[in-house]
Amino acid sequence: MTESADLIIENALLLTMEADTGVIENGAVAVTGEQIVKVGPSAAFSGWQASRRMDADGRIVMPGLINAHTHAAMSLFRGLADDLHLMTWLNEYIFPAEAKLDAEKVHMGTTLACAEMILSGTTCFCDMYLFTHAVAEAAKAAGMRAVVGEVLYDFPSPNYGPIKEGFAYTQQLIDQWRGDSLISIAVEPHSPYLCVPALLKKAAALAADNDLIWVIHLSETQNEVEGILEEYGQTPVGHLKRLGLLGPNLLACHCVVLSDADMDLLARHQVKVVHNPESNMKLASGVAPVPRLLDLGVCVGLGTDGCCSNNNLDLLAEMDSAAKLHKVATLDPTVAKAEQVLRMATIDGARALGLADQIGSLKAGKRADIIMLETRRPHLTPMYHPISHVVYSACGSDVVCSIINGRVVMEERLLTTIDVVKAMADVNQIARQL
Repeated sequence: MTESADLIIENALLLTMEADTGVIENGAVAVTGEQIVKVGPSAAFSGWQASRRMDADGRIVMPGLINAHTHAAMSLFRGLADDLHLMTWLNEYIFPAEAKLDAEKVHMGTTLACAEMILSGTTCFCDMYLFTHAVAEAAKAAGMRAVVGEVLYDFPSPNYGPIKEGFAYTQQLIDQWRGDSLISIAVEPHSPYLCVPALLKKAAALAADNDLIWVIHLSETQNEVEGILEEYGQTPVGHLKRLGLLGPNLLACHCVVLSDADMDLLARHQVKVVHNPESNMKLASGVAPVPRLLDLGVCVGLGTDGCCSNNNLDLLAEMDSAAKLHKVATLDPTVAKAEQVLRMATIDGARALGLADQIGSLKAGKRADIIMLETRRPHLTPMYHPISHVVYSACGSDVVCSIINGRVVMEERLLTTIDVVKAMADVNQIARQL
């Protein structure tokens, strides 16, 4: 019996991110519908029939990148308020600008962000923002995989108003998107400094009741840690521990200012962490102790944060920054190795989002989230070690094809799901209004 697939990508240098297959020099991937059905040497596919074959000679084929923490619609504010302290940036510029938002603006900003992410190899992102129904709808229309949630905090939201309505809105999102092939919902209280204990407990309970992850900004700055210590007598991590909220379904973003006790707690309770090096550098928040967290066995994903504190959504650039930042911070060139950092942006990012059984590696049975990088470029020649090249040499414009859930959403640098000219024009029009 002849085996068949909808799509076969062949003659590729495969980075599978699977321990048993690793790097396959002349490899192929077969896709049927939304799933990968076979991964292996190209020779093993010679008798296969396919509706379409892609020749990936001279290209790296690998899992799509996973941006584990961002605020996609903040593409609307890119460059609006640079070179400021975090609290000045938030309270005097970002929160006032966000008060002018509505669902239509958020949809437009998210659409532009999806275009930027697809073009630079990101196939899945985890988002915390306002008017989340518009974020989900924009991601779905773009063909992107996304874990999204409405930001919850003590003061009234421009979207839902008082916090009681915020929980009702989150439940509506959970019910609406349950079982969707691309969109998942998370429960997302902003931070310990903008959420009272009762709010945090209710958010964690809602996530647990619906078998979801919950996401929070945690220990991002020294000022945050000092404020929580003064108010509650604990570090932010200790505060969540005292409330009984640390656990494997918690995704803690930033985690820059951590004591040894904090790190031990995160490891013991299997909390997942998202590292955002470029945002932390730009806002002078500090350097997260990622090498120590990895040594303790903490699952660490990688994120860009919003692109007005970065100022882009290029996860390839983020990997390069992450690897180099920890080398200079520790004065040890052996920490944050290329393979570790690539795992943060792929399989460990999937683990952080609770999606490791679906995405993050090239394996039969997983969803077909796949990207191709062109290596026949001056800055990628010669290539001794492909994983090091991806982390230290590649850039977003090297991504020439992106496939999400088995659908080609970008091919030869042309988007198939987004009118990028219109997306840029829409955001420029909003910028003039702001």
